[in-house]
Amino acid sequence: MNEKELREIRRRFRPERNNITKIKGCLVNGEGAIVSKITQSMITGESSVAERLLGVMKKAIGGKLGTNLTEVEYSTKQVGESEAHGLLMRLRESALEDNDALDAFYDRVRGSLKLEGGYAILLASDIYDVPGYSKDGAVSESCETFSYIVCAICPTKELPEAITFRGSDSSFHILNVSGALASCEVGFMFPAFDDRKTNIYGALLYRRSLTESYPELCEAVLDCEGGLSPTAQRQTFSDCLAGSLGDELTLEVVSSLYKQVEELEERAKEEKSPEILTVSRDTVKTMLECAGVSEDKLEALSDELAESFGANTLLTPKNIVKTNRFEISAPEVSIKISPEHRDLVTTQTIDNVKYLMIRVDGGVEVNGINIKFD
Repeated sequence: MNEKELREIRRRFRPERNNITKIKGCLVNGEGAIVSKITQSMITGESSVAERLLGVMKKAIGGKLGTNLTEVEYSTKQVGESEAHGLLMRLRESALEDNDALDAFYDRVRGSLKLEGGYAILLASDIYDVPGYSKDGAVSESCETFSYIVCAICPTKELPEAITFRGSDSSFHILNVSGALASCEVGFMFPAFDDRKTNIYGALLYRRSLTESYPELCEAVLDCEGGLSPTAQRQTFSDCLAGSLGDELTLEVVSSLYKQVEELEERAKEEKSPEILTVSRDTVKTMLECAGVSEDKLEALSDELAESFGANTLLTPKNIVKTNRFEISAPEVSIKISPEHRDLVTTQTIDNVKYLMIRVDGGVEVNGINIKFD
């Protein structure tokens, strides 16, 4: 999926655009037991509740591709033999009306996920008549029907008592809210919507946290590893650089790498490509070669990246380097520099003592106090 296709599906989660008639699910307590099953009508009842629930389900496909959202790819064998994939197909084909399939799905989630205080498993089924477009951009008749399910797993929290005012009797009352629904923590959409068509060989995984991977849940529910979280990817990439480049991993090399990644991101932004920006091992090697790293170090890095991420894995630049900040840390000091001014800092060794040298073109303040230079 690309960003354009993702936006098209997200627009479905408006009251007037979807075919979601009910939300199915269950409440799970902190010990992993089901305390209540849910069948929430989206047609009858309060419209404000339906709108908010649609917002909750939309969060399960929120965030950015390559960051909060990970594309899941299935092999032909998985599509034919995987129990997890088969269960997802049953849920989709029955539009969540197969109670045995629902119970089996709840068991897979409960057996692989524990959240403090418990959580809600929420499922929605939608059928989208995908409109076609002629060469001149005019909308034509639907040429594809995209039937899919979305799952949102949301923590439930006990809120403290609060004093609330009621206009009906013009007095204050104690409000006690139990089991309040928090934002979606992890979720997915199945199948994928690729080239604006149904792709049962794919799914879309959402994780709110950039540090949590939920590998057990991913394996049990989606039959996938889930991959490293963005935070873990960044740390792993840093470890690969340090382990393979050694004494060639200088401030100048890191600055050059960041600058080149920044330029890649700027070009992608200017081209307005809906595809997610990725880089290969060879691209990383080329960037570091331009920064002056020797060939033997580059080969060592390529091997480390292959071992850590996979030989053919494409890396998302924003997951491995943060171009929106440039921070230098040592045990005694931490320096934050605007990325566009990273060239103001250099390193130097004087009388066997290491120094960070910062060129200053304007005034300098210490805790708001202007200081003078000799």
